[in-house]
Amino acid sequence: MDLLSADQAVTAAGESSGIPRYGVAELNGAVASLLERGFAPRFLLDATVSRPQLKKGHLWMTLVDDQASISAVVWASQLTKLSFIPEDGDGVVVVGKLNFWSNRASLCVQAFDIRPSLSSVLRQFEQVRDRLDLEGLLDPLRKRPLPPFPRRIALLTSCPSSALADMLRTSAERWPAAAVLVVPIPVQGPVQAAICRTLVEVSKQVERLGIDAIVIGRGGGSREDLAVFDNEELARCLATCPVPVVSGIGHEDDTTVADLVADYRAATPTAALVALLPDRRIALKALQQQGGHLQQLIQLRLQGERQRLARDRERLAGVHPTALLNCRRQALGHAQQLLRALSPEHQLERGFCLLRNGDGVVVRSVHQLEKGAAVVAQLADGHLSAVVREINPQTPAATP
Repeated sequence: MDLLSADQAVTAAGESSGIPRYGVAELNGAVASLLERGFAPRFLLDATVSRPQLKKGHLWMTLVDDQASISAVVWASQLTKLSFIPEDGDGVVVVGKLNFWSNRASLCVQAFDIRPSLSSVLRQFEQVRDRLDLEGLLDPLRKRPLPPFPRRIALLTSCPSSALADMLRTSAERWPAAAVLVVPIPVQGPVQAAICRTLVEVSKQVERLGIDAIVIGRGGGSREDLAVFDNEELARCLATCPVPVVSGIGHEDDTTVADLVADYRAATPTAALVALLPDRRIALKALQQQGGHLQQLIQLRLQGERQRLARDRERLAGVHPTALLNCRRQALGHAQQLLRALSPEHQLERGFCLLRNGDGVVVRSVHQLEKGAAVVAQLADGHLSAVVREINPQTPAATP
């Protein structure tokens, strides 16, 4: 009687004060109704994964931050659709909604999609980078120079895409002589295996197709979207390519492991083509300058050859038979003049005479003659006979 009176008293007090009264199921149902009406049907949740485990095909985990934690689940039907499966300690961004089981008042986040957070992506980047650096794959000395005038390049990117359109336009504007082989690859999600297979296939056909360089490009996106290019297997495939590799991934501030392994890292996909292909306007100007320089060299060479030919003509003219004959005639003429000047006839013409005795011997001394001897004097225009009447020998000059 006392207990009934107490219950009736509490009821009366509650009714008089306006406090609602629930059973357990009613209370849990009210909470569930409140959550459904007052909370967003879907939300993004930044968290760190703790103790993920598979149970009956479902992925259960705890999502934590530095102050709190909450349970989360990915149902088996949704798990196969995820592109990223988190591990313990991974930072993630969860697309989910709240699930509240009213029979046991249990609150859980139902995840529809899980993406790696920036911290998780950067951690993977650092881990892969450090491993490859120890092996020397990031050493600047192993970087190969880009071909100065590539004949054909392989362009690995998503197709169609704005990045591809920009790269093709840049190629046509800068160096249309280069053939571009477009090789479609997926660039979103866990597609590193597909990219590696494509790289291996292209590498096998480099020589047959005449490929001088490979460009791997992807347009802009969040750093998390570019995480596929931090994959270690993909980085090793790039490092073993038989021709130089140019990377143009994301924006200028984005750096992936693929950028570090590539022979040249460009800030954007378009910048990759700018770095690889020469500018035809600059090349044309350089060719024009080289043409002018070559023309000057040719003119100088021709001038030198003309001078050499002129000297050869002069030497040839000097050894020509006609010139030699003229030279001989001139020499003979000089010799004739000399012989004439030294000949007795020339002396006779000057007034001298040649005196011979009766025997025809030339008289060189007065001692060869006697008084009364007959002599013959030869002059320039004839000769005459004479008789010696007197001989006067020359008296030797006295020695001082």
